[in-house]
Amino acid sequence: MSLDTRIRELVAYAYEHAPTFRRIMDDAGVSPANVQNAADLAKIPVTPKDRLVEFQQANPPFGGLLTVDPASLPRIYISPGPIYDPQPPGDDPVASLAPFRAVGFGAGDRVLNTFMYHLTPAGLLVDEAIRAAGATVIPSGPGNTELQIMMMMALGATGYVGTPSFLAVILDKAAEMGIPQSAVTIKKAIFSAEPYTPSQRARFEGEYGMATSSAYGTADLGFLAYTPPGEDGFVVLENIHLELVDKDTGQPVEEGTPGEVVVTTFNKSYPLIRFGTGDLGVYVMEAERGRRLRLVGRVGDAIKVRGMFLHPNQLLAAMSRIPQVKHGQAIITRPDNRDHVLVRVELQPEHAGEDVSEAVKSYVQAMSRLRVDAVEIVEAGVIEPGQRAVRDERQWD
Repeated sequence: MSLDTRIRELVAYAYEHAPTFRRIMDDAGVSPANVQNAADLAKIPVTPKDRLVEFQQANPPFGGLLTVDPASLPRIYISPGPIYDPQPPGDDPVASLAPFRAVGFGAGDRVLNTFMYHLTPAGLLVDEAIRAAGATVIPSGPGNTELQIMMMMALGATGYVGTPSFLAVILDKAAEMGIPQSAVTIKKAIFSAEPYTPSQRARFEGEYGMATSSAYGTADLGFLAYTPPGEDGFVVLENIHLELVDKDTGQPVEEGTPGEVVVTTFNKSYPLIRFGTGDLGVYVMEAERGRRLRLVGRVGDAIKVRGMFLHPNQLLAAMSRIPQVKHGQAIITRPDNRDHVLVRVELQPEHAGEDVSEAVKSYVQAMSRLRVDAVEIVEAGVIEPGQRAVRDERQWD
């Protein structure tokens, strides 16, 4: 089936069965008859991720976008907002296996899956893909570095899925424990949730001889693209339609111009059509490899930290729960290639000298599911009115 036919059928189906999508089109004065091909998608407004919260509050729990009986859903996830993400049956499970096949996951591989298995979809979706590729999953989840090393060595784990920074931590710790580089059994790895830097690639592929891929995705959409081993730039998966658009007009940008990554999924059970990810990307034509997608930043104020988005409103909501705090600000840095979250707080004058560190850590984690590494009490004026509530000061080599 051609792309234009798939889009035409998807839009007509969603208009008929998803009342919120019908309202989006009606408000824009667009009917299914006006969308006959991929180019016509630009007639439909972009739906930013933040609007999912509004839709779900107005029409709980799935915002009028689910077109199947909720009883048929195998799982429901939750993202900060809160946003409830239904997991409908996959429309094209084979296409989503591309990153796993690119690094060679298959029968005989044992793979450490270090993504979290609760609330967010990463752990379980990756688990399903690893098994579908024919490999065996070791569902280790995040953290517990020494336990990860024990499992790797005892079970002969040949694969790893998680963030590149955590694999670096595992390898550093293994070296401290006296395990020689030649004894490390992991030879295939897929990374996601944070940038994969050239120095990390040089280490994993050059020093350890691994085949690696970086997969780009979101909690709402799943994996969208991946980098083939030894290459830069993302190859877009075939089970989605990806556009780069002007963030103000929603119209496609010219080739080579950065634009917001906007995605249309073809799963009719939960059709997300022209869904704005908030990421900025650019298409680059490479002589030997063809068209590749590169990510160049974020459109909005939310910042991804350790695979989770931290939005200024989440930080401000957390600070409002602590009466001693007058102002708060999060500073994100990356010492030793690991994301570090520092929260600076200015206290109300009558509470000077009080220790609110544990309260700050607790409320920020409750609001964002993100662990705070340190809390710093600052003098009045250090956090100036109008400063960004979340500052990203990370340096990526």
